[in-house]
Amino acid sequence: MNGVLEPIIAAHFCNQCGAELSGRSDKRFCDNTCRGQYNNDLRRSSNNRIRNINHTLGKNRRILERILIDGESSVKISRDELLLRSFNLKYHTHSVVNAAGKTYYYCYEYGYLPLDNDQYLIVKEKTE
Repeated sequence: MNGVLEPIIAAHFCNQCGAELSGRSDKRFCDNTCRGQYNNDLRRSSNNRIRNINHTLGKNRRILERILIDGESSVKISRDELLLRSFNLKYHTHSVVNAAGKTYYYCYEYGYLPLDNDQYLIVKEKTE
C-alpha cells in the first residue's frame, strides 16, 4: 500500500437476476431484458385484474348480443336465465338514467334494465 486509502466500493447486484453489476454506481439492472422483466413482474397482478375484468365485460356483452336476435330492439328475460348463461351482474361499462328515472346498465352498446319479478329488459343502445 502506498499510504493512500482506497475507497471501498460495495458490490451491487441486478434487481432482477442478481448478477453483479459493473459500471455506473446507480445502475439497477444488468441489461434491458432484466429491466423489462422486472417491470412486467411489478405490473403483473394489476394487469391480470384488468384483463379479467375486460374478459368479463366482453363475455357479458356477447351474452346480451345473443339474447337480442333478429334485430329485435328489446327482449325480456328472467334473472335466472341470465345467470344460467353465466352473465355477471356485477360488471358493466356504464349506466344511463332515462327521463322516467330508470337506470339502464350497459356492457358497451348492449344494456339491461332491471324490472319487477326478477325480470330484465335487454336493449341495444341507439347510435346517432
